[in-house]
Order: sequence, then C-alpha cells, then structure tokens
Amino acid sequence: MTHTTPVLRLTILATLLLCAGCAVGPDFQRPDAPTGQRLTREPVSATAGVAVATGTRQTFEVGAQVQRDWWTLYASPTLNELVELALNKNPTIEAAQASLKQAQAMATSQRGFYFPNVQVGYAPLRQGDSNTLSPTLNSGDTPFTLNTAQVSVGFTPDVFGLNRRTVESLDAQAENQKFQLDAASVTLATNVVSAAIAQAALRAQINATEDIIRASSRSLDLLRAQAKIGFASGLDVAAQETALAQAEQTLPPLHKQLEQTRNLIAVLAGKLPSEGGLENFDLDALQLPATLPVSLPSQIVDQRPDVRAAEATLHAASAAVGVSIAQRLPQFSLTAFFGGAAVPFNDMFNSSNQFWGVTGNLAQTVFDFGTLKYRQVAAEAGMAQAGAQYRSTVLTAFQNVADTLTALDADAKSLAAAVKAENAARKTYELTQQQLKIGAVNALAMLLADQAYQQTSITRIQAQASRLTDTAALFQSLGGGWSVPTVQTVPTAQTTQAVQTVPTTQALQTVQTIQTAPTVQTN
Repeated sequence: MTHTTPVLRLTILATLLLCAGCAVGPDFQRPDAPTGQRLTREPVSATAGVAVATGTRQTFEVGAQVQRDWWTLYASPTLNELVELALNKNPTIEAAQASLKQAQAMATSQRGFYFPNVQVGYAPLRQGDSNTLSPTLNSGDTPFTLNTAQVSVGFTPDVFGLNRRTVESLDAQAENQKFQLDAASVTLATNVVSAAIAQAALRAQINATEDIIRASSRSLDLLRAQAKIGFASGLDVAAQETALAQAEQTLPPLHKQLEQTRNLIAVLAGKLPSEGGLENFDLDALQLPATLPVSLPSQIVDQRPDVRAAEATLHAASAAVGVSIAQRLPQFSLTAFFGGAAVPFNDMFNSSNQFWGVTGNLAQTVFDFGTLKYRQVAAEAGMAQAGAQYRSTVLTAFQNVADTLTALDADAKSLAAAVKAENAARKTYELTQQQLKIGAVNALAMLLADQAYQQTSITRIQAQASRLTDTAALFQSLGGGWSVPTVQTVPTAQTTQAVQTVPTTQALQTVQTIQTAPTVQTN
C-alpha cells in the first residue's frame, strides 16, 4: 500500500481541485421564444374549394402537431415508397449521418481529459561501460542488462473550466450536426414530393397538349376540305397550319423537362439516372391534404431544424468565450510516477529497486503581446455573430410559414379562377368548332379559340400542381415533423452553417434540390 501512496495522493488532490473549480465565461440560456399567436397579418382559417381534382377546401388547425411522415397524406403508395427510398439511400443523408457520428466522437474524446492519463512503460537496456568511467551499476558489472518498468499518472485539473467549456462547445456542435441531419431529411423529402408533383404536372401538360394537337389537326383537315369547295381561303389554311405547328413545337420542351425530372427523382433516390425515375405519377390521383397544421411561433423555434441548428451554433459560440477566458488564467498540472529497475527481471519491484516521484506545475502567461486577449475578443464577436444569425434564421422561418400560408390561399383562388376560365374556353372552343364545320366562322376565330383553350388548360394544370407543391412547402416550413427533444450528445470539431429550409412557393417553377440537379420548369 505504501508504494501506491503517491498515485493515491495525486488522485485525491486532483479530485479536490476539480470539485473546487468553476467554469468561467457565460452560462448559455436558450433565447426566449416569440410570444405572438399569428404568423400572417390577416388570419387564414381556410382556403376556397372547387369541384375538381386537388380542388379540396383546406382548413388550418392552429397548434396542431406536424405529422413526421406528412407525405403519406397525398395517398400515393408509390410516392411513399419513393420518399422512404430516398431517405435511406440518398448520399447526402449518409454524409450528414457520418458528420453527426464524427461530431459525437469528438465530444466523447474530449471528455477523456476529465480523468488522469495513465501510462505504463518497460525499457530493457543492454550496456557496456568504459573502464575509465565510474560503473553504472553498483555491482560494477559490465556489460549488463538493466530492466526498468514504470507507471506514470498525469492530470490537468480543470480549475477554471477550460475542459468543461470545451466539452460544452463540442456538444453544441454535435447538436448542430443532429439538426443538420434533420434539416437535410426534411429538405430531401420535400424535394422528392415536389419532383413527383412536377413529373405528374408535366405528364398532364403533355396529354393536354397532345389533345390540342389532335383537335388542331382535325380543324386543319376541315379547313382544307372547305378550301377545296371555296368555303375557306388559303390564308385560313395557312393560319391553322401555323397554329398546329406552334402546338407541336411545345411538346419537345415538355418531354425534355419530363426526362430531366425523372433523372432528378432517380438521383434523389440514390440511383443513377439510367436506373430510376421510372415511376409515373398522375396529378389527379394525388390527394390534396384537407386539414393542415399551423404551428404557433413558439412552436416553430422548437420544430424547425435550421432554427435549432442555429441555436446550437450560438451555444457553441457561448462556450467558446468561456474557453478563451480560461486560457488566460493559470494552468495546473500534476504528475506522479512509480517504477523499479533491476538487472534480474523478477527483482524490479523489490523494495530496494523501486523509485517514485510527484511533480506539480503551475503556469501563467504573463506577456503574449495580446494573443490571448484578442482571442477572447474574437470569441465574443463570434457569439454576437451567432446571436444575430440565430435571430435572422428565426425571422426567415416565420417568413417561410407566412409566405406559404399566403401562397396556399392564393393557390386555391387561382385554381378556382383557372377552372372557371378553362370551362368557358372549352365551351367557346367547342361552339367555334361546330360553327366552323358549317362555315359560320372563319379560321381566325377557330385559331383564337384554340389558343385560348390551350392556355387555360395549361394554367389549370399548373394551379393544381401549385396547391400540391405549396402544401408540401408548408410541412417543410413547419419543420417537417422531425423535431425532437434537445439532444444530449452533440457537436463536431468544426461548427457548420445551419441549413435553412426554404419552402417552394411557386409550384413547378423551381424544384429545390439538395444536390446539383437540373431545374424543373414548365411553360
């Protein structure tokens, strides 16, 4: 027992110093959540409805929980399978998972500095002495073999909380990575749903355009027949030929965009373009969710992964201030060693061959030309920057939700107007076609009716897609249901920027992607 006394004393002393220490620097407190109850200037309780596919009247439940697998509300088994495949196979998610694992490992490794460092060494030595010098061994034997074994214990007491603040910063950075992963998952799911809706809308536009081409071809055949008997002029025929050619000209761009969208779907699902994207979605078969959650402002700051990631970044910056302050204060270290040395291996730890020692060290930087001082200044500026970025992220989050709620209201009104216009244009087109058959109108009237009907059909399809896409954007802007309690295991050695989820408010105009991919647009 007497041989281990130095190590025991070191452990007791280190424990006392650790317990007596304090963590310098600011103690992090979560920013206060907004207290408001509304996200828009004018409350939106429900949207308009219209008797057409995706024309369902949508109502909003304030404070309702956001469903994590919200894409299942579209009632498409194919879409459900595609989203789940993307979440399991997309390399962006795999990279985010690896970053989280790395961050958690870094935080765990830093915790090791809370405890003493123990090293065991064994050093055999074969040596011969000169007869001119004093012999190394008491026995005077030369050459000789000397066996030395030693146990050393080193410990740096965390008197001013340098290590505690470092661990706190790394934990916060790991928490940032956790919410980065959540944000990537929410964004990926939204992108898959948006791409599926875009594909369905493009297929619908292609079908509508092909219908118009067939109708234009029939009108052209009729005009040619009337021209032979003098009821139509060559100018009328040429005008209808132009209209037909213009309709046919719109097909290749639509097919191009459809193939690009299929390529995008394949890549989002973690496949090569040649291996996936073969799923066909029908716009009218996608069910529009009728009841939508609307979170309170205080809920949004808990639910949005980008807001939580920005909060974790602020936490890490706060802890970094404590680290910079602790580095300016005295640093303590303790070392103890115990060992034995003997020529016979078995005699190393005989009482006469043992050695031991205990060393303490205190170091204080006295003059460093302001290096540590300005590191603290930089850390404080970093915390101020992180605070401003957090507030900016919160404001952007509220803007996303408000914009999407406004878009959903406008989408419903736009669809109602588009359906009304399409019905009127179809009726006008059918009547004009009948009058053209009996020669009551000229080709120009038929051409104008044809173009009007074509445009209203495309507008109605886009309005349908807008409602579906902006509904997905609402789920995304509310956090996508991926919110979890504050994570205890956290950050990586390097804080990354928070991912901001920006809802797609213009359906089919831009499909946001996690990876670089073609932009899907419709005409």
